[in-house]
Parts: sequence; C-alpha cells; structure tokens
Amino acid sequence: MKFNHRIGLIVLLQICLFSITCWGIIPPLKEKSKDKRPLIVFVAGDHEYSGESTLPLLADILEKNYGFRTKVLKSYPDQNAEKNIPGLEVLAEADLAVFFLRWRLLPADQVAMIDAYVKSGKPVMGFRTTTHSFNYPKGDPLESYNAWAETTFGAPPGWGGKSKHTHYGHNASTDASVIPSASKHPILTGVAPNFHVRSWLYRVLPDYPVKGTEWLIMGKAVNPDKTAEDQPIAWTWVNPYKGRVFFTTMGHPEDFSVEAFQRLIVNAIHWELGKKVPKNWAGKLDINIPYRGMK
Repeated sequence: MKFNHRIGLIVLLQICLFSITCWGIIPPLKEKSKDKRPLIVFVAGDHEYSGESTLPLLADILEKNYGFRTKVLKSYPDQNAEKNIPGLEVLAEADLAVFFLRWRLLPADQVAMIDAYVKSGKPVMGFRTTTHSFNYPKGDPLESYNAWAETTFGAPPGWGGKSKHTHYGHNASTDASVIPSASKHPILTGVAPNFHVRSWLYRVLPDYPVKGTEWLIMGKAVNPDKTAEDQPIAWTWVNPYKGRVFFTTMGHPEDFSVEAFQRLIVNAIHWELGKKVPKNWAGKLDINIPYRGMK
C-alpha cells in the first residue's frame, strides 16, 4: 500500500494542534452559549432597603416561572461597601439591567461598565434610591455621575440639590393609584387600580420626571411629616440612548410583598424586553423581607 503524503500531513497537523491545545499553548475555542433566554442582570448596592435580599428572590421567580436567565450582582462584602460591585463585566451580555443603588463610590473601571451598558441603548430599570446612585465628592473625576439618574431614568439628578428631591418622613407610607389615562398600558395589566405600599413618598415634582416620560402611577403620602403633594411614583421613558426605561420610587422591602407591586414589576420586565405581558397571574409571590433600616 502506497503512503499518501497528503493524508499523512493532515493527520500530523491534527495531532500537533491537539497536543499544543492540551498543553495550553493554544486555548480551546470557547463555545457560544446555546441558551437563548433573555439575560436579566440585577445590580444591588443600597444601605437601607435590602435590595441584595429582595432582588435575588425576584430573580429566582423570573427564572422558574417566566423563562428568563438572571444574574444578581451585589456590593461586596455587604450592602454598606460602597466601592466594589464585583462581576459587572456580565453587563456586556445582559438584555436588561435592573439597578437598586444608593450613594456608591465605585472605581472608574466599574462605572465604565455600567456606562457602556446604558449607552448601548438596551433597556434599564431602576428602584427608589437609584435616583441617587452615586455620591462622589466635589472635584472627583466621576462627580458628574452623581446626576446619572437624570439621563438614564428621567429621574431627579441626585438627592436634594436644585431639584429638592426628598421624602415625606420615615413614618409615612403611600397610597398608590393607577393614572386613568395610562390604565391601558401593558405594564398595568392586572395591576389593582389602588393599592398601598410602605415606601414613604419621594418628592420629584415639579421638574421631574423629565419631559417625555409617561407617568403610570401616582402616590399620595399617608401620615406625612410636612405638607405633601401627590407625586408620580412609576413611569416609563425612552432615554437619550434609545433605551426603554421603567423607573419606580417604590422599593421598600415590604413593597415586594404587595401583590399589585409584584405584578407591576413582572409586567415591566416583560415590556422592557419586548415580550408579551402575561395575562394570567399565578398568584402572590413569596417575597417577605423585613425592613432593616441603616445597618
């Protein structure tokens, strides 16, 4: 039998490639994930409202009941650690990013990963203290990010300041009412027209939410510590980067045990991802996290 030099050369090359790959000279090709389910990345880092506890429970339900993939990122080593949220690299793969932040001082490389996601035009969702996500000192190179919520969510640009963004006292709570003109919005499918949440009402008017937002729900302060005006507490928007936005100033941990609020959030996640909002609701979700305050 004649030796076929061409076949022999091909076999030799294959053996060589296999060998050097095994020895680590050439890394094996990384297979792309075959999982086509939308990826939702939750980013938690607030001192007060236990986002690091409520968001993982919500993520688990979204995976089990609604067919999403989720990843939860948390401030490390705990909610009071303002300078590190490991794993933000995964935002590059995310289809939706959900933020629950408060006065972080993240390093520039981590802020850059958040910034790149938002500027990609992908959808964003924010809860409560995300209006004041960052708290860099005056003169810091990242000081402008203290107003990040304005361009990202159409929310007030940080706490206090010219917008006088504040609340009506920790002993207050909020009566929530669907705005009649918005009642047909898909996010409000099956949401009770009136419900009560523990969140004390945030003041955002008169200048916020920004022009072009669509208000969905108004809040009325119950037992306020000062004269209170009704305020929008949930809205949608398309931000300057063409990303769909859902924002709510609700987010107290006890809010997550309220069925109307639960359905609002599940609906909003579907809407932001361009998915049909579920008409059928399986019932109240098991999310019961007590308020811990600042610890």
